[in-house]
This record gives sequence, structure tokens and C-alpha cells, in this order.
Amino acid sequence: MTRTVSVVICAYTDERWDDVLAAASSVAEHQTTAPHELIVVVDHHPDLRDRLARALPDAHVIANAQARGLSGGKNTGVAAATGEVVAFLDDDAVAGPDWVRTFAAGYDDPDVLGVGGLTLPWWATERPTWFPEEFDWVVGCTFVGRDPGPVRNLLGGNASFRRDAFEIAGGFPSHIGRTAARRRPLGCEETEFCIRVAAHRPGARFVHDPRAVIWHRVPPAREGFRYFRARCYAEGLSKALVTRSVGAAAGLAAERSYAAVTLRRGVTRGVRQAWRGDRHGLARAGAITAGLLTTTAGYAVGTLARSAS
Repeated sequence: MTRTVSVVICAYTDERWDDVLAAASSVAEHQTTAPHELIVVVDHHPDLRDRLARALPDAHVIANAQARGLSGGKNTGVAAATGEVVAFLDDDAVAGPDWVRTFAAGYDDPDVLGVGGLTLPWWATERPTWFPEEFDWVVGCTFVGRDPGPVRNLLGGNASFRRDAFEIAGGFPSHIGRTAARRRPLGCEETEFCIRVAAHRPGARFVHDPRAVIWHRVPPAREGFRYFRARCYAEGLSKALVTRSVGAAAGLAAERSYAAVTLRRGVTRGVRQAWRGDRHGLARAGAITAGLLTTTAGYAVGTLARSAS
């Protein structure tokens, strides 16, 4: 049985005008299976909403009816969607031609409440030689070590959920996730949501299917080590908010395993590459170490702030 898929794109700034149009075109015009509908949610920006409504006459362009930020925008899109499955695409990404088809076919198992896909970086020039693939999540992409099959949580910019999931556990948390009003690039709203859904529905499964491919644009400002550190620190702060909501055991289980296995292997591989003559291998090993320490520092600060409040 093929299920209907509503696609939601959240937009917030004129600076991504061309990106939003490219994202919408990849969904509306270039899919092997057409979406049930395309919904573009604009985050408290009436002029941009009106402009996009004129540029995308076949899409349902609406204003974010909830709190400013990505979570409010996603929740607004879910409320407007009429498909059996709701899929989310970042406003600075383009979907591969089988993206909708893969999501639509992923729900034959009634225990599957969410299916996510493979997000590849679309670098402004080319991947920086020091940038480790284990930290591709820093630029919103799928990282090394994320294998096909069941996962604890999906990655929000390339994910789909049964509508039932929102009826089971409510929407995305407004106190977690990105907003233009905050300086730090926070995230993890989809992590908290998936953990909360699983707690409400024992046996629920979320699946990573790499056949649902998107390409996520990485602007030059995000290719530098300064942004890398800032995003890692913000991730730590975000994880502290997640653990406040769902507990440390659920909120950090995957991260502990990833640090102990995948990151350790990444450091070892970088050192070996440097030994074999790849002068950038040591830089990648160093970036992994710096990223882990910075994320841990953010988590510690976020946890202490929580305890003090």
C-alpha cells in the first residue's frame, strides 16, 4: 500500500530565497512519486510569506502559527498536513528523485513510526581537509557510523513520520531547536520527539533508509573551524535540554556509544593516515577530539545551568 506523503519545508529568511525555491522544486517537480501536498511554513515573516505564495502557487504557503522557531514551524506544518505521512525537508536542501517514494514505501510495518534518509553535504567549494566525516552532523548531514536500519532518532532535516506519532506524543518541543531569535545554533528537537514517542508507544521503531537522499547546502561560513566549535558547543547545550525532558539514560545512550566506538576509531584512523603520509589525517583526528571535548563542555554548562535554575 502506497501512503500519501505531505512534505513540509520551513522557511524564515529572504537570504535563502533561491534555496527555498530549489527545495520546493525538487519536491514538486522532480519526484518519481508525487507528494500528496507541499506545505511551506514561513516563520513570522509576512513579507516572505506573501512573496513565496506568489512564487509557489501550487504549494500551500502558510505562516507559523506557533512560537517562533523551527519547532513551531514544524508543528504548524503538521497541523496543516492531510497526508498519512508528514515529511520534512530543510529549506537549504534538495531532495533526490526517489525521496518521496522511499518514504511512502517505508511504512508497511505498523511499528515503524518514522523513516529518515541520507543527507549528503553540498559544500560551497569542497570538503575542508581537516573536517572529519564523523562530525558531518555539524553541517546538518548524515555522519559516519549511522547504518541502515533501526535508530533511536531521525535527523530533522530529512525525516518523515506517521501522523499517528504526533497524536501519540504531541509535537516538537518549542524550548529545543533553532530559532532566528537565538544566536547559538541549537538543535535536537527531533531527538527529544523520537524518544518521547518511543516512551509513549513501546515497540515503536524509527528507521534510517539511505535510499531517501537529499543534498544539504553548506555555505562558506559553516566550513570554518570557528563554526565547527560553536555548533559542537550548541549541541552539548541542546543535549542538556533533551536529558532534562527525557532523562540522561535515554537522552545520551546513542551518544555514549558513538563516542566510545565511532569517534575512537576515527581518531585512530586519522593518526594512521598521518603516519602513512596523509598530513591532514592528524588534523582530522584533532578535530574529532576537539569536537568531542567542546560538545561535552556545552553539555556540562547546560546541565549546571539547569541545576541552578
